[in-house]
Amino acid sequence: MTEIFSCTACRQLLQMLFAVLFFHSSEYILAISVHGKNSVDLKSLLISQKYVFAMVCSLIEYLIEIYFFPEIKEHWLLSNTGLALVVVGEFIRKLAIITAGRSFTHLIKKFHEEHHVLVTNGVYKYIRHPSYCGFFVWSVGTQIMLCNPVSAVAFAIVVWNFFRTRIPYEEFYLRQFFGSEYEEYARRAASGIPFIR
Repeated sequence: MTEIFSCTACRQLLQMLFAVLFFHSSEYILAISVHGKNSVDLKSLLISQKYVFAMVCSLIEYLIEIYFFPEIKEHWLLSNTGLALVVVGEFIRKLAIITAGRSFTHLIKKFHEEHHVLVTNGVYKYIRHPSYCGFFVWSVGTQIMLCNPVSAVAFAIVVWNFFRTRIPYEEFYLRQFFGSEYEEYARRAASGIPFIR
């Protein structure tokens, strides 16, 4: 039982707690600063039942492994690599939100709004969906940081599959809004998610 309260466990779990709290609180603060308080609700925290379930499963995996196989959690190079991925993913996502400004929303827009413009500068010059890229890197990074092999693979598969369906759905509307301008942009810039064009 002492493994659960070890220095390794405290460090990794505190990093995870901080990563999750910072991710969601900064998403909310950015949403308020960009769209105004009246346009933002708790959906802007991006917390769904499936997300909570995934995080609880990763915590259960962590506790089981640190109790029965504490040596798995002692791979500091791996854990620090995960921490670096968390920071990089967070940076990419927040840079995407700031760069897009009012054109960024958490929900896919089905109708073109006056302030919605096609953003192709900054990080968007290279990546069409940098916020998705950032979240993908961040989410997998959290599990690598915890040295959670099962959850790392599961998060990669589930998040990749989510974006595999979301990106074409969103781009259907973007093509309607921006026509050939978006088509040309999509040819130049990668999606930001591996193996998704």
